[in-house]
Amino acid sequence: METANVTLGLEDAALPGDLALPDRPSGVVLFAHGSGSSRHSPRNRAVAAGLNRAGIGTLLIDLLTAQEGEVDDATRELRFDIDLLTRRLVGAVDWLAAEPRTAGTPIGLFGASTGAAAALAAAAERPAEVGAVVSRGGRPDLAGTALERVHTPVLLIVGARDPEVLRLNDRATDRMRRATHRLEIVPGASHLFEEPGTLEQATDMAVRWFGHYLKHPVTA
Repeated sequence: METANVTLGLEDAALPGDLALPDRPSGVVLFAHGSGSSRHSPRNRAVAAGLNRAGIGTLLIDLLTAQEGEVDDATRELRFDIDLLTRRLVGAVDWLAAEPRTAGTPIGLFGASTGAAAALAAAAERPAEVGAVVSRGGRPDLAGTALERVHTPVLLIVGARDPEVLRLNDRATDRMRRATHRLEIVPGASHLFEEPGTLEQATDMAVRWFGHYLKHPVTA
């Protein structure tokens, strides 16, 4: 397993990230963390570890700079700036496509909470590059009209004890008419998947989805 601290030099920011690549990875998954979180999110890191064990690489990045993070901690505004988060994710997708260690490797996106909206919008912007999307406890409704433009296979994972988010995800599936998609409900799980065994179930679902669609991409 190769691990490295990287810096993504994007047009409007330099973002730190943690890249993990198993030997001959079948794909690499870029993580979009949720509201008020960062690349150090223990839940996302647990999912990333599960993907790594399955032979899939991962890149966890901070979507906000340190200065932006301080502003967001005070105002809580930038975590809901889906346009900004989407631009950062699109830049990160382009970085993975150009980076020698990952160039030519199928790319997936994993989003949690508001990060799921940005992941879906980024998939709509880069349909040729993004082979699969997984959302955990996400807010796909915040992706707006991008939902109608998504062609990439999408898995939506929601806890059974998260009724409002479940309702929003169910409604979002009606708008993803161009994409292969599935809504999976994890019994006993609340929004953060803190209940014993629930995050492991979500991880297994993500591993299967990425394992299939990064090897067998769906063309638009």
